[in-house]
Amino acid sequence: MLVAAVPAEPSPYRKMADLYEKHETLGRGAYGEVFKGRNRQTQEVVALKKIRTDEDEEGIPATALREIALLKKLNCDHIVKLKDVVLEETRLHVVFECMSQDLKTYIDSIGGEGMDPKILNSFAKQMLCGLAECHSRLIIHRDLKPQNLLVDARGYLKLADFGLARSFKTPIHKFTHEVVTMWYRAPEILLGSDHYSTAVDLWAAACIIAEMSNLVALFPGQAEIDQLFQVFRILGTPTEATWPGVSSLPYFQDQFPRFLRRSLTTVLPHLDPMGIDLLEQLFRFEPSTRLTAKESLEHPFFKTVSDPDSQ
Repeated sequence: MLVAAVPAEPSPYRKMADLYEKHETLGRGAYGEVFKGRNRQTQEVVALKKIRTDEDEEGIPATALREIALLKKLNCDHIVKLKDVVLEETRLHVVFECMSQDLKTYIDSIGGEGMDPKILNSFAKQMLCGLAECHSRLIIHRDLKPQNLLVDARGYLKLADFGLARSFKTPIHKFTHEVVTMWYRAPEILLGSDHYSTAVDLWAAACIIAEMSNLVALFPGQAEIDQLFQVFRILGTPTEATWPGVSSLPYFQDQFPRFLRRSLTTVLPHLDPMGIDLLEQLFRFEPSTRLTAKESLEHPFFKTVSDPDSQ
């Protein structure tokens, strides 16, 4: 009796070298390197993120899997596009659109009078557009900083690196407070709150707008307590009157020094009055009173911003 052969399951593995050329290194991260590359079939220039795997531990890092899953949900001109995922037997490659540089590199390259106000305005709006898309999809980025914002020669800015991002539902459940690079970390996280919202991304966005204006970080803390005091020295030490419930947060202490609030105009001398007004509303201590990304985009600061292609 003849027995029909059972077709073999197709292998999930592909050979990276057959699909993409690998060129120079663009950067290194916690879980691997990023290279500039080229799609062999379409000749499109791409960024290739090689994820290191640990066969003795968990294999592919959870941050990489999470980033892939979340980027598949997002479709926005201001979020870096996921092009492909290539699984080999011992490693994973994630393929993204290629951008010229990150915002930190761009800021560090600027001299003289600082960033052109029109460029600052455009970058800020594009960052908030990307955040608005994330938040509308119930995703918190949780690691917004200049190094995770990519820019190109056309004037486009895009959110990247979603390894620490999380999907959420309402009401929001507990999260770890060990997130967001310290200089951009919202005060509710610094004070130990494990119930936080999309407002943490807006605090980080405000820090980035301030950094684009001054060309240096606004709150460059050396440790968590110093980070808090960097914030308090400019925005004042919060009280129950300015932030109801603050005294019940795990790391709040009545013995904190009592700093008085300073005017943002003196701290950010190059930012126009509308930009100052926007930051005043994003740097509110009580998270529920901060502007959302969508509300921020309606602010008069962005009234005359044009699309990068039309500049």
